[in-house]
Amino acid sequence: MDLRGALKKNFGYDAFRPLQEEIINDALAGRDVFALMPTGGGKSLCFQLPALLREGMTIVVSPLIALMKDQVDALRASGIAATFLNSSLDRHEAAERFRGLNRGEYRMLYVAPERLMLDTFLEGALNWNIAQFAIDEAHCISEWGHDFRPEYRQLAKLRTHLPDLPIMALTATATERVRADIVKQLKLRDPRCYVASFNRPNLTYRVVPKTSAYEQLLAFVRAHADESGIVYCASRKTAETLTKKLSEDGISAKPYHAGLEGRDRTKHQEAFLRDDVRVITATIAFGMGINKPNVRFVVHHDLPKNIESYYQETGRAGRDGLPSDCVLLFSASDVVKQRRFIEEKNEHEQRIAHEQLRAMIAYAETRECRRATLLKYFGEDFAEASCDGCDNCLNPRETFDGTVHAQKFLSCVQRIRQKSGFSFGLNHIVDVLAGADTEAIRQRGHDEVSTYGVGRDLKRSAWQAIGRELLRIGLVTAAPGKFATLQLTDAGWAALRERKPITLTKPFDVEPRKRGKKRAGEIECDEALFEELRALRRRLADERDVPAYVIFSDVSLREMARACPTTPAEFGKIPGVGQQKLRDFAEPFTAAIADHLAANSARSTTLA
Repeated sequence: MDLRGALKKNFGYDAFRPLQEEIINDALAGRDVFALMPTGGGKSLCFQLPALLREGMTIVVSPLIALMKDQVDALRASGIAATFLNSSLDRHEAAERFRGLNRGEYRMLYVAPERLMLDTFLEGALNWNIAQFAIDEAHCISEWGHDFRPEYRQLAKLRTHLPDLPIMALTATATERVRADIVKQLKLRDPRCYVASFNRPNLTYRVVPKTSAYEQLLAFVRAHADESGIVYCASRKTAETLTKKLSEDGISAKPYHAGLEGRDRTKHQEAFLRDDVRVITATIAFGMGINKPNVRFVVHHDLPKNIESYYQETGRAGRDGLPSDCVLLFSASDVVKQRRFIEEKNEHEQRIAHEQLRAMIAYAETRECRRATLLKYFGEDFAEASCDGCDNCLNPRETFDGTVHAQKFLSCVQRIRQKSGFSFGLNHIVDVLAGADTEAIRQRGHDEVSTYGVGRDLKRSAWQAIGRELLRIGLVTAAPGKFATLQLTDAGWAALRERKPITLTKPFDVEPRKRGKKRAGEIECDEALFEELRALRRRLADERDVPAYVIFSDVSLREMARACPTTPAEFGKIPGVGQQKLRDFAEPFTAAIADHLAANSARSTTLA
């Protein structure tokens, strides 16, 4: 079977991304498949292309109404017969689509899990010649996942109702524990399991000390003029406040959170997808399955609760592979807020949440490569000495000889433990070092230990940072749970006894070093022509009532502005131009390119 020919014909691409071809071959062979591929890695193609190459229909389980419409719009623009069924349709529209399904008119159907698992729906589906189920966002089925959805648990019954049909489970973020749970819950039979690299080389990661949060955000958004971005906030109130301020400062922005009416959330999301709104200020309620490829930045205004959430949310930037920025504004007060949220959970949930938060703080404070730190969390090694795509690699923070400070801290941990017979948390140790006069210190006699007050030369925040760094580099360890009491590790004992030199990190600077090096994913092109093509794409999208990227991605436009095709044959070689889009769009785009070249040639002649 000519998979590459089918890829070019239907989707306009000459080559597969990593693992896509292998997954597609297994799907066509009727095997169960588990695929973990990062956002923007091309998961959808793994079930879309097989759906076009075999008899029968593929049912895609998707959790979000907006995602269904998005995917179906894009498939239809490529000439592919697809539809969806969800609560956004009125009775007449739904009935018409059921008639089309019964007539075998569609190759793909998108549906929510709760609708799929209705007995009446499954009975009707027996008439549709189903070839495969594709379960998108499959991590939602696992209680260990960061986005568990009870309605996904019903999918475990699929094997009982339709035992012979192959299942493909797909997700962008899952630890090993979650992967195993997905396979178990869906009862996948001897599945072929594929785990792609978590690395997103086109994303630049930065952590910035949160000093004047709104001013920092405004400056960043203004530096990304005319580009789309998402700002994640910890609360609905913050999302609303930031929207109001950004709007007053001339930035088109809308909020998105669970407190809004459903129709308002949908309206704001649609406006963002269609580039009518440049910035969405959102809680974590926003984003899963958002198929907008040209999100150029993601800002975390507040500290995420765990690395899984952070990775998935930053992954919504640069899905098209073009350079994009991810910025985290970080402050100690945000850590305190997160710990308050955690204290509202039960004891078991608290234990897990505290461990996850500590990993998030370690990422924010590390002086090592942030990309390597992220990948390591998901069990992947990053072998390069520098990623050239994070603040710590682009602008390494200064270090200093912190041996004396580390010795004071380690000694204080041990003296307190000797005095009381058990360990204490970071804040108490810092209070002892700072010589604080607190009831907890007096009651326990910790004002009598030799390290009481030896750290008065530094601010409490500096000692807290030192403690967290010693934790990160493995000289102390924190007990799991709410109080996270500290103890020396074997390496910490050795450092204390042998007075080993210890290097610590100075606080990081706010601005990264400017650099001239080409960024991963960058496509150099005629920027003026690119903007003209963007305007044309927007006009064509509005005429068809679809988001602009359904017509062409920014990658395709940049390739057009680089190669300047002026004939249909040349236009057909542009990535993303399949047969249907060649028929629909060759004329207007090649005409615009020819006009631009002629105008610039005339301008050059005049100047000469």
